[in-house]
Amino acid sequence: MRDWYEENDGGNGQDVKQNLLGSILRIDVNNGSPYSVPSDNPFADGRMGMKEIYAFGLRNPYRFSFDRETGMLIAGDAGQVLREEVNVIRKGGNYGWNVKEGTICFNAANNKEPLESCPEEDSLGNEFIDPVIEFKNSMSYPQEGLGIVGIGGYVYRGSVRANLRGNYLFGVWTQHHGKPDGAIFSAEMTGEQGSWDYRKLHFQGMPGASLGHYLLGFGQDNSGEVYLLTTDKAGPVGNTGKVFQIN
Repeated sequence: MRDWYEENDGGNGQDVKQNLLGSILRIDVNNGSPYSVPSDNPFADGRMGMKEIYAFGLRNPYRFSFDRETGMLIAGDAGQVLREEVNVIRKGGNYGWNVKEGTICFNAANNKEPLESCPEEDSLGNEFIDPVIEFKNSMSYPQEGLGIVGIGGYVYRGSVRANLRGNYLFGVWTQHHGKPDGAIFSAEMTGEQGSWDYRKLHFQGMPGASLGHYLLGFGQDNSGEVYLLTTDKAGPVGNTGKVFQIN
């Protein structure tokens, strides 16, 4: 099946009829064989899209979580080479990939040069939803980028760091290519749309107040405290993995 957007024909994210990749899926693992699909999924009847799809238009969703107090679903989405993003996921939402990378127009023929223009809605009439957090990838923007590979985290609902309560914590795998130098950021949540302001967190007792490790992901305990999962190896090898609590 040909892509509806011929400029970037192929790839994942916009083909909801034959491809589950580039989507957030929602299934019921307690019923059916091997599972069933909730009746209120956006394509539950199977006519306009695959039944399992809850939201789509994502490139590579990397870590998502629910805010334990509001139920808001927030997902990090690793970009191509120019932009990294975080999205508030809504049922039936289309987040733009591969028409857009973040808020810019993606160019499949040359991924370092955005197209001057692109559609603002998909073939079904859904307007693309912009990210609440967007930043430049430091591989393409060494002086301006925050890092390489954005990683979704959690809304902090713990008590150890009262100044972070209600903020969304996210990070980057590393700030510099070839170096274990991940970073953590805290964003003020101001709703499901519009840009969230954020700031970089620093770590007392660490060299240069930096994390100093590759960031793999986040964890959260029953009290709402947040943990960092790290490694010093660029790949899945070795025994350098560590877990840190934000306190």
